[in-house]
Amino acid sequence: MHQRSVVKVGASLLIASLALSACGSRNNASTTTSSGNKNVTIGVMAPLSGDLSALGLGIQHSVELAVKEANANNAIPGWTLKVKALDDEAKPDIGKNAATSFAGDASVGGVVGNLNSSVSQSTQPVLSTAKIVQVSPANTNPTLTKGKDWKTAPVRTYPTYFRTVTTDAVQGPFAARYLYTTLGIKKVATIHDKKTYGQGLVTEFTQEFTKLGGTITAAETINPDESNYQSVISKVKPTGPLAVYYGGEYPQAGPLSQQMKAAGLNVPLMGGDGIYDPKFIELAGATANGDLATNPGAPTATAVSAKKFVAAYTAAGYKDPYGAYGAFSYDAANAIIAALKTSLANAKDVASARQATVDAMSKVSFEGANGPVAFDKYGDTTGRILTVYKVTNLKWVPVLTQNVK
Repeated sequence: MHQRSVVKVGASLLIASLALSACGSRNNASTTTSSGNKNVTIGVMAPLSGDLSALGLGIQHSVELAVKEANANNAIPGWTLKVKALDDEAKPDIGKNAATSFAGDASVGGVVGNLNSSVSQSTQPVLSTAKIVQVSPANTNPTLTKGKDWKTAPVRTYPTYFRTVTTDAVQGPFAARYLYTTLGIKKVATIHDKKTYGQGLVTEFTQEFTKLGGTITAAETINPDESNYQSVISKVKPTGPLAVYYGGEYPQAGPLSQQMKAAGLNVPLMGGDGIYDPKFIELAGATANGDLATNPGAPTATAVSAKKFVAAYTAAGYKDPYGAYGAFSYDAANAIIAALKTSLANAKDVASARQATVDAMSKVSFEGANGPVAFDKYGDTTGRILTVYKVTNLKWVPVLTQNVK
């Protein structure tokens, strides 16, 4: 079962969750279990409270599942894996505090996180300085792996950072092609929340959509802490879009969709993986039918590669669903475990093996819940499968899955 305590990091309360409570102290790398094994911790940074907690808890539990299975199989002889989860609240400063906590914990061998690209921008340098492997199951902004000039002069700034999801450089154009080519929609308005993820997604969508011959009728922004979007809708509606493309997450996208339809803008709202969650439909209400989202990977519920993960997650009895990033988190944790199996083989402690763990991550290759797991020279996943989902009868239904070359 899962033991949960509250840890204070900086000025914020961060939730710490420990898997397999039979393990000893969580902060001492030399602590051994009753079996004589040494302990190694996999950290989790995600929003475990607030608007995005449904996604964050799915990430946490999926990591816990991977660790539970690894310990049961004695994946790393002589070592017992533990999980320590900290709540980043989807805020960059809180995320930085969490990363600092992990950097100061000598037992931490790797970290899964963050959910938000803007938060990872704050955590990357902290974990990199400590030589701690970081694997995001959700970040899609291209700059995180290739730097600010990623299109013209890509540079890997943080060699410790990896991710199991494909980027917005693939996802944004995929959405544009679906609207323009598949649905025949030639006029789209864009709205984003001014954050790293949303702005980057809209930029990539816009470039591909206009290249195809489409017209962006309006390009607007909203403040993510607002809930009334009538002013932006009043600017978008007169331009006559046949769809609205939104860059951001479901807490804002749901009300935006509802308010659009109420104002007579009866066109589909489409977004990226940030809106692909049942909570979006709850917030949008009955008018969500027809709205669209893209999400990396094949549909977890039906993918052959994810069958074992789904069954194990269900059997474990977690009260929170695995969500949009569960399978990616499970693969991220297993990638770290695979690297640790190599780096800890002859290591005296976790901290001294951190560089070896980073080196081993670059060579990781296995069949995961989302298919083959491997990383290119920038730390990006080599997998480029994406799915379009449509809200039908108030449920997300997959309509197209494609391996984007």
